[in-house]
Amino acid sequence: QVQLVESGGGSVQAGGSLTLSCVASKYAYCMAWFRQAPWKDREAVASIYPDGGSTYVADSFKGRFAISADNAKNTVSLQLNSLKPEDSAHYYCAAEEGKGLCHAGVYNNWGQGTQVTVSS
Repeated sequence: QVQLVESGGGSVQAGGSLTLSCVASKYAYCMAWFRQAPWKDREAVASIYPDGGSTYVADSFKGRFAISADNAKNTVSLQLNSLKPEDSAHYYCAAEEGKGLCHAGVYNNWGQGTQVTVSS
């Protein structure tokens, strides 16, 4: 089990930026950020393999969001730029220790999330 603690959420005006952080209790083979807005399905935002640095950002967010990792601190960050009101959601960090599950996009460890609210 990997314990995850997110931070960095808050309220910001449209066009602003936020940096979300997720600290893991131990090494995970892959980590990711998801988000869920009220009455909407959860959607994947970005993922990273901390060891190799390989990253993935969903097409919807390319050019605005970026994911990075600090392996020494078991921390993954999500940089949110040019925020829009529709980016308002609860953002969750997820992690997985198993290589096969990572490649399948399955995450068995989730944080409590952090709220991002973007006002127009």
